[in-house]
Amino acid sequence: MIMQKMITLLAAAGALAYTVAKVHLAVRGELGMPGFSAPVASYRTYDPFTGQLSNAAVGGVMTLLILALLARGLPRWLRWIVVGVNALGALMISIGVTTFALRAVGMAPGLGSPAEGPATRITLAVGTVWAVTWWAALRKPGRGTSATPRSTAPAAHQGSARQPAAAG
Repeated sequence: MIMQKMITLLAAAGALAYTVAKVHLAVRGELGMPGFSAPVASYRTYDPFTGQLSNAAVGGVMTLLILALLARGLPRWLRWIVVGVNALGALMISIGVTTFALRAVGMAPGLGSPAEGPATRITLAVGTVWAVTWWAALRKPGRGTSATPRSTAPAAHQGSARQPAAAG
């Protein structure tokens, strides 16, 4: 359970990093992502300040949605909605990271010129960690390997009644 919480918090930190990056770019009057400048034509269509602040607002909402995965006691129907919306968000971010990675290596020229440099690598690393941890945060706690191994020893039986385990 603690590991699941840490994974979820790491996914939320990825969304928060996206939010901070968008605010930073808005203040600088730039479109795109750190390490990935937007094509010049984009500036004729979009206002960098309001556009990036809008993206930052989406990042804030994503942060809250990821944190909602930690909520306990939600009605089943609401839990399904939270998980479903998070799955859609994780899918969109995964697609975004993939397309930026393709652009970085020159395999998506329609998205802009290939990007390189430390900001590009950091952006791709943070995006990848964010996407992977977001998907991991969607795993139902208790599935998979456990931190405390279960005993594989057969239970002691006497007839049909179970014997109490030895205290020790």
